[in-house]
Amino acid sequence: MAIKFTKELREVPKKSGCYLMYNSDNVVIYVGKAKILFNRLKSYFTGRVTGKTKKLVSEIDHFEYIVTNSETEAFILEINLIKKYDPKYNILLRDDKSYPYIELTSDKYPRLIVKREININKKSSHLFGPYPNVYAARRLVNLLNRLYPLKKCDTMPKKVCLYYHIGECLGYCEHKDIDITPMKNEILSILNGNDTLLINKINEKIKINSDNLNYEVCKELVEELGYIKEVFKNQSIVELDDNINRDVINYYYENSYLSIVIFFIRNGKLVGNNYKIIPIINDIKDTLEYYISTFYSKSNIAPKEIIMPEIIDIEMMSNVLNTKVITVKRGPKKKLFDMAYNNAKEQYDKEIRLIYNNEKLTTDANEELRNLLHLDKLHIIEAFDNSNLFGTFSVSGMVSFIDGVPSKKNYRKFKLTFDKNDDVASMKEVIYRRYFRVLKDKLVIPDLIIVDGGNNQINACKEILECLNLNIKVIGVKKDDHHSPESIVDGDTYEMIKIDKSSNVFRLLSRIDEEVHRFTINYHKEIRSKGSISSVLDNINGLGDKRKKMLIKKYGSVTKMKEATTYELSEIIPLKVAEELHEYLESMDK
Repeated sequence: MAIKFTKELREVPKKSGCYLMYNSDNVVIYVGKAKILFNRLKSYFTGRVTGKTKKLVSEIDHFEYIVTNSETEAFILEINLIKKYDPKYNILLRDDKSYPYIELTSDKYPRLIVKREININKKSSHLFGPYPNVYAARRLVNLLNRLYPLKKCDTMPKKVCLYYHIGECLGYCEHKDIDITPMKNEILSILNGNDTLLINKINEKIKINSDNLNYEVCKELVEELGYIKEVFKNQSIVELDDNINRDVINYYYENSYLSIVIFFIRNGKLVGNNYKIIPIINDIKDTLEYYISTFYSKSNIAPKEIIMPEIIDIEMMSNVLNTKVITVKRGPKKKLFDMAYNNAKEQYDKEIRLIYNNEKLTTDANEELRNLLHLDKLHIIEAFDNSNLFGTFSVSGMVSFIDGVPSKKNYRKFKLTFDKNDDVASMKEVIYRRYFRVLKDKLVIPDLIIVDGGNNQINACKEILECLNLNIKVIGVKKDDHHSPESIVDGDTYEMIKIDKSSNVFRLLSRIDEEVHRFTINYHKEIRSKGSISSVLDNINGLGDKRKKMLIKKYGSVTKMKEATTYELSEIIPLKVAEELHEYLESMDK
């Protein structure tokens, strides 16, 4: 490999920039940045590389680079290129977890809600979090909504609703001049960590309900009181003198794996943490910087201050994240920083064996299947399954496995046009639609196709592939009485290959079969549910596609639609149409 790129490496400048690694299919498989491009690219092809880096290098066919004016520019460009190309080796560094926040909206009469998807540039609302435990966040919001009569509705109704009558709303729709400033200030104080105010508020409610002999409500509030005390107790394990929101980031490195920990400190209290163990492709510094930037570039808001290891380029990260980034040498913050390191090491010791074992099993299974089928390479597997109900609601599902691991972003659903119980025709349709799209959009062609069936399904698949001028290995999987893989039907020779049930191949094929079956059945249930309600709506005059979609979105099933009143239906569709629909739904039960 080093000899192959000797000439190309000579042309690489000694400047900052980004580089893109391509495989033989001209697909970007890795994007990286470097302070000095020449040194970084040379390191891949000279000297000793191990682990994931070795596997990456083995797949590189050629590379490109983009020169930038500074390392900061290279860093920002790297993030954008990764978003654009979604390289398979960069995906290992991603953490798609977004933590919930509690938001007090900026409306005149605000609502209190839990949300994950937030606009990090929006400053008008009051945001609190993140909360690693979504159950705790929702429970706190529900409690505050009971204690304080905030607006509950998304859009203002024309008249007061049930919440007004039970005392959990002040009727903002009819009473326009309500001063909620004191109530709003109390809520903000509680969310900022004033547990005493919240506890006193609950005790006050308990006394009122006790005096009114509402003992069931009292019992509920006492349970909530105990829960709140426990929550705030757990948050007070570590406390700082100030009330600044900050995150503490540290890491532990061993055996080409990086264990990263992020502590969330809110109002001086440790409220939660985030753990991640990732394999190293580049050096520790680049991996850390990319992971941190990715973590905060999504819906996780950067706090006012972040404590990071000295290895990080503090000035660059501060500019990218638009917040204060510091390192610490002593004091209470250093104790938190050291605690983060100990937790990172503990997490590494806890999970590394599991990672090693899972990775080995997956790699071995994929390799064993490749050897069994005599394939030159086996990177991408696509599996198909059909489902119908006596020839109706015909659907198909496709799942994708990359190196033995499910790639859910590549899963596809197909609503088939055939209404007959014809698996062969269905197979032809779904194969044509899938791989016509692959050719049209210049997507990556899989190395193996797995169909649920025998010779007929294999022949149907191969017929369509030949028409599209595609040469892809096709196999069928024969199952036993317990619906588990028993043998492979080779699409080239039609030979039956027995599968050892103790082998890694059996486990891989079982996993693929279960996944494609689950995915397809779930889609079939979804279509069937929508189909049943849609067939009912077809009998009503005045219901076009737009109104049908609105009703389906609102109710989702015939049962829920039957429970709706004429008035409720008329909020979506005209009154006369609503009356006819309501009358028709009632007649169905007679």
